[in-house]
Amino acid sequence: MAESLLGNRNINQLAFVVKDIEAANLAFTRLLGIKKAEPFLTGDSSVSKVTFRGAPTESQSKLAFLNTPTVQFELIEPDKNPGTMREFLDEVGEGIHHIAFDVDSIQKRLPIMEKSGYPALQTGEFTSSDGRYVYVDTLDDHKTLVELLESAEPRVTAWERPEDASIQPLLGTNKVEQLAFVVKDLDAAADTYCKLLGVEKSPIIHSGSADITNVIYKGKPTEGKSKYMFINTPLIQIELIEPGESPSTWKDHLETYGEGVHHISFVVKDMEAKMKMLEEMGYPVIQTGNFFNRKGRYAYMDTKATFKVIIELLERYDE
Repeated sequence: MAESLLGNRNINQLAFVVKDIEAANLAFTRLLGIKKAEPFLTGDSSVSKVTFRGAPTESQSKLAFLNTPTVQFELIEPDKNPGTMREFLDEVGEGIHHIAFDVDSIQKRLPIMEKSGYPALQTGEFTSSDGRYVYVDTLDDHKTLVELLESAEPRVTAWERPEDASIQPLLGTNKVEQLAFVVKDLDAAADTYCKLLGVEKSPIIHSGSADITNVIYKGKPTEGKSKYMFINTPLIQIELIEPGESPSTWKDHLETYGEGVHHISFVVKDMEAKMKMLEEMGYPVIQTGNFFNRKGRYAYMDTKATFKVIIELLERYDE
């Protein structure tokens, strides 16, 4: 197994760009059933020393870090000054902006990324601790940006139980199982992720026959053809999906938004009850189906308005 480009395979942060961090923070705190984190404003240019596309900028953002038992959620509300988060919000809208890795040395790892074709997009210094970051432009290959984080001391990412024991995760779990991307070319996307992570390619899986998968999209049966691949990392599984020609949420996403993040997943118990609960909260079902191997089923819920991404419910029959 080759070494990863960043020296480790720990995707330990999913970062969301949002318009209203207070509203998003309340929503995600409820979803995850975690201790509430207070948003804060990053330092001015004398502290943060932000450069964007090679030029200094006065960019500041409000941030909130929400710790789960695995990956950390970062919520970012950018100001109007030039920066990658402002650009994302203006051009794409709210959603997942990047994934992050803690690295031993940006000075050591950035040249490796640049040599691999991923130049620095934005750099800066931490506000409340001794550390720095760099976003590298991996968008074409990895369908999202990658952030390198270098800290003088380990970042605080440990999950803390809420003081109020009655606070529980909305879905019965706060473990994010998967981060899924819709792609045009599964082989090419898999090659770039496996190179980034230093892992061997997993087998490509083809969607099963319609009598097994029983896909329902927008209330109508469909073959829901696709092929996909799962790439395991220590904290979260990456899913790559190349849709076929039959109607599906993946095909619709690719045609409407292009390649990129499609959903995050949670493994739940009693999926029917969770679906009903979310529907009653105003989040309708987009698509349902069975696993190709008959070992479970899934449901995509239209949660983008609140959580900036589709949430997938997974129910496994062998658990």
